[in-house]
Amino acid sequence: MKKKVLTTAIAIATSSLGATLLSPQVTAQEVALEEIVVTARKQTESLQDVGLAVSAMSQTEIERTFARDLMDLASISPNLIIDDTGQGPGGVAAIFIRGIGVADVEKNFDPAVGVVADGIFIGANAGSLMRSIDLASAEVLRGPQGTLFGRNTIGGLINITRTQPTGELGAKVRAGIENYDTYYLDGVFNFGLTDDLAGKVTLAKRDQSEGFYDNATTGEKGRGAVDYESYGLNLMWTASEALELEFTYQEESTDQDTPELINTAQDRHLFCNNTGQSPGNTVDYGYCSPSSTDPISGDRYVTLNQGLRSGGPSADRNNPLLFSLAADAVPLPLEASFDTKMYSVEARWSASDNYRVDYLFGHWESDETAFTNWDGTPELLYSTTRPGSYEQDSHELRLTYDAGERLSFVGGVYYWESSYIAESNSWVGFPAPGLIIDIYQFTEQDTKSQAVFFEGDYAVTEALTFTLGGRYTEDEKKTRQEGNVETISGNFTSNPEEEWSEFTPRVGARYAFNDDLMAFFTYSKGYRSGGFNGRVNSVEEARDPFEPETVDNYEVGIKSEWLDNRLRINANIFYMEYEDKQEELQLPDSSGTGQKTIVTNASSATIQGIEVDVQASISSNLSIRANLGYLDTDYDEFQYADISGNTVDLSALEFRRAPDLTGTLDATYEWDMAGGNAWVRGSYHYIGEHFTNVTNSPELENSAQHLVDASVNYAMSNGVQVSLFGRNLTDEDGYSHGYDVAGLWSYAATRAPRTYGVEVMYNFGQ
Repeated sequence: MKKKVLTTAIAIATSSLGATLLSPQVTAQEVALEEIVVTARKQTESLQDVGLAVSAMSQTEIERTFARDLMDLASISPNLIIDDTGQGPGGVAAIFIRGIGVADVEKNFDPAVGVVADGIFIGANAGSLMRSIDLASAEVLRGPQGTLFGRNTIGGLINITRTQPTGELGAKVRAGIENYDTYYLDGVFNFGLTDDLAGKVTLAKRDQSEGFYDNATTGEKGRGAVDYESYGLNLMWTASEALELEFTYQEESTDQDTPELINTAQDRHLFCNNTGQSPGNTVDYGYCSPSSTDPISGDRYVTLNQGLRSGGPSADRNNPLLFSLAADAVPLPLEASFDTKMYSVEARWSASDNYRVDYLFGHWESDETAFTNWDGTPELLYSTTRPGSYEQDSHELRLTYDAGERLSFVGGVYYWESSYIAESNSWVGFPAPGLIIDIYQFTEQDTKSQAVFFEGDYAVTEALTFTLGGRYTEDEKKTRQEGNVETISGNFTSNPEEEWSEFTPRVGARYAFNDDLMAFFTYSKGYRSGGFNGRVNSVEEARDPFEPETVDNYEVGIKSEWLDNRLRINANIFYMEYEDKQEELQLPDSSGTGQKTIVTNASSATIQGIEVDVQASISSNLSIRANLGYLDTDYDEFQYADISGNTVDLSALEFRRAPDLTGTLDATYEWDMAGGNAWVRGSYHYIGEHFTNVTNSPELENSAQHLVDASVNYAMSNGVQVSLFGRNLTDEDGYSHGYDVAGLWSYAATRAPRTYGVEVMYNFGQ
């Protein structure tokens, strides 16, 4: 039935689109599609010449989505899910491509889908939901990108590029207001310092004074406020005709309410109905959801959280375990902050007509604080404070050869190092009624990675080109953990380290039947490093690493343009074998927290599917973008040992964040009006039903979601543009994250509701 529906939908869409495009009332000269240029292979190429599954969006298209961050660009590609997990400040990304991704706040979990900003790989989930200010393009590369981008891009890559300084005096300023007491103001200012030195300054402010949640316990309305500011400087020096140097600096600061989490406890959970999971605990808390689709408050935008912690002194590194009376608990504001700093230096040298040398250094760091109530109840059952810091440095040196003949290639070396420190105090009130256990933990992890890579094309004929590439990577991780993991075993210190290495090849071929039709095949391998658990409840968990995971990807596809470049259809079929899949599992435990998160190489799996991207100029007024993704994911084996040493088989489960169907239809109609240009845009984005957690908890399943965005716009001849826009007009309240806490309770974060606003933009000299 599912395949029949999919086939019928494709047939109807294709026949309807073809009939419209074949109408004799339009001329090709008026409506030819614009060429899309991408850097998916670290060189500038036409999208239609790249033998990879790539979706791309231009600067104009990004601006017309009124996107705030990467989440609002999730419709760009089939089989792509982007959510904010709500587990920490600044936006903790859950980015999944073809069912592969990571959804955890801990920085010991390397991203499985890479986010690259101006060539810099962001190595943490927190902060990788990049703001969409001043973006020139966005590309989604599906499947492992283990050759050129390398580091942990096992599921794919989102490659975003900001605009470069123009050297001419110009500016683009936009201001807007939205519901939920929100306003924003940002600007991009270009200027020339000398004939050879160009500069650009970016400034941004977004203040959302009212959030989406009401707190029924405290009576507070509009929980979820966010205040964001950023500024940046970009300088580009053309030292000679052959040498160009670029410097970029960016700072961001976010102060916000701690992201709201809602309790979705069911009958099987301790917090709903005590069933003896916690020895000696006879308290029946009675925090039960009225159904499998509602939280305990009965409304997905109503919370019961109260920020409580022990009223006594906090545990620390010298005294990592304290007890206090629950009656002495004190309220603290549920507040958080997230600050980042990024700077980079890039040198581009045309050594000759055929050779180019590029060097890129990048630094990115973040500092964060958060006080979080995880249990979602009015009591102090489980709260934490989690200050942390993270920083990374990377160096990349590339040599590109292209003489316009048969052979072209890109090769280079890459070095990466990162370090993070996380401290936490966990206040736990459910294991011992009347008492609060204050548990301190400290984690520090250092990572070093180095790689050599190469990818080359050889044109056997004018039509047939072969691609061969590979990357050899060595990873080293060291970790140090201190604190108290169990009320019985007491304090501990662990300082393990481990090394891994892997070779990831890519082999491909593409055949151009003519200037408008190309077919391609590619095999690629993806690798994600092993690591150490940064959130531990036993010495063994702190000491024993989890191993790397790999994906072998096979796909065939076509890139095509039809009807004098009025219709562009790109499609591909893929098959992937997933080995040693890393799974984060939440299990019951006898420790003070009552649960533990372990990472284990518990499974192997098979992933296969179909992806279609379509662009069409129906007429000089009407343009359409569409995509459709079909995904089939199956665990071949998913087993682990429980607390008693018994084997648990989860092989029948479904992948999280892997809906069978995703799709988007985006249409823009524009016309001349009163000396200016007017347009209306509408977008429908479909996400099929899917689970948001690993173990498929029924209360954390999302039914199919139908997301509708729309805008009405008018651009005057004097550079002023006025827009009225709305997002999620159908007011879908699906979960953006779900987490089942080992038989104790489950919690979720909810998608932003319907939002709308008015924006004014002024553009001159850009």
